[in-house]
Amino acid sequence: MTIVTRFAPSPTGYLHVGGARTALFAWLLARQQGGRFVLRIEDTDRERSTAESVDAIVQGLQWLGLDWDEGPIYQSERGDRYGQVIEQLLATDNAYRCYCGKAELDAARQTAMARGEKPKYNGKCRDRAGPPPAGVAPVIRFKNPRQGEVVFDDLIKGRIAIDNNELDDLIIARPDGTPTYNLTVVVDDRDMGITHVVRGDDHVNNTPRQINILRALHARPPIYAHVPMILGDDGKRLSKRHGAVGVTQYADEGYLPPAMLNHLVRLGWSHGDEEIFSKREMLEKFSLDHINRAAAAFNGEKLQWFNQHYIRQADTDLLARDLRRRLDRQGIATAPGPDLGEVADVLRERARTLAEMAQKAAIFYRDFDTFDAKVAAKNLKPAIAEPLRALRDRLREIKDWRPRAIEEAVAETAAQFGLKLGKLGQPTRVAVTGSGVSPPIDQTIYLIGRARALRGLERALDYIEKANP
Repeated sequence: MTIVTRFAPSPTGYLHVGGARTALFAWLLARQQGGRFVLRIEDTDRERSTAESVDAIVQGLQWLGLDWDEGPIYQSERGDRYGQVIEQLLATDNAYRCYCGKAELDAARQTAMARGEKPKYNGKCRDRAGPPPAGVAPVIRFKNPRQGEVVFDDLIKGRIAIDNNELDDLIIARPDGTPTYNLTVVVDDRDMGITHVVRGDDHVNNTPRQINILRALHARPPIYAHVPMILGDDGKRLSKRHGAVGVTQYADEGYLPPAMLNHLVRLGWSHGDEEIFSKREMLEKFSLDHINRAAAAFNGEKLQWFNQHYIRQADTDLLARDLRRRLDRQGIATAPGPDLGEVADVLRERARTLAEMAQKAAIFYRDFDTFDAKVAAKNLKPAIAEPLRALRDRLREIKDWRPRAIEEAVAETAAQFGLKLGKLGQPTRVAVTGSGVSPPIDQTIYLIGRARALRGLERALDYIEKANP
């Protein structure tokens, strides 16, 4: 059997973390078995579905590198097919027209609850005879079996059994004839040959209903795997305040696809004590039976940890191209400055995101107007003036402008004045960058360049003189 999985989002918003993880698990299952992965857009909700959301979903999957073999297939383009199946269910007495109005349905539910019963549809129109009431557009309900139970072996949750008496006759077509979710998903899964359905466990209650419809159509149900939900690190439902934004926003913020994939695959799945997984390693080691049945917690700090790891491992050219794009957006010209690859290599060890890297890289391409007041007051004092003046003179004399030569100049100057390296390094950093944070001082001075470094030292000496008349 060729395994066929699908990712079937509703285009009513961005591709969020939970959806991305579901897509990843379904993609891994198909790819590691040599199967097919289908992208289906469930856009029958005409009021909420938007083309912008479709674009966001497609872009999110592309950014993550989750390619599909078929699709995108749009449910909105399959209306005739759903209509055929609805007529088939009506003709075989597996569906019926229901003329009950909202007030009548509400009253029936209240009566059922007053008797301590489940407030499901009472089946009034199930065996209705006679002419239809005038002026009433009916819904169409599936005639759910009243005997027996639905049993299925979920690959994550284990065996699940639901008594058919617990299920009501769900609506499969609205008064205007448009199909509902539980009908469209069944038809699509059957027509597309879906063998394994990987989806969130908020769909567990839909599964027995869908299995019954499939059986009424004489179709074999797929194998189900319901993935537990994702919580915030405080144990509450994941929301925007936890970082539950579209995956494309993570791209904008400077996260790398391998980092996001690594974090997603570890949300509820494990392989021993391993934390780092390349996509190739995921394909080798992933299995649904290692998914935890409990909810997983999304942790923004852990995602940053993964991202920092992959930034360290990233190709220099990739980092340089990203730096150029981000600095260009800020209006910072990079052509006159140091090589972007060298800047990326210096910053990669401590950068948690590419956005942070670009922020730190700005000092190498844009001169500063004023010193950070607190940092300058702390570091640019009269006692450091002579060492800074001596370092300025040494930097002027360097013939081979390389970090090694600059490091020697700083070390020799510090020794000349009996200073620890940091006692000279930090005031020098303030002098050439305007702030107290930068890469190692030899790398910083090298990348800033001789002219700007000397100009910064002169500015610092002038600041010291004016601040201490």
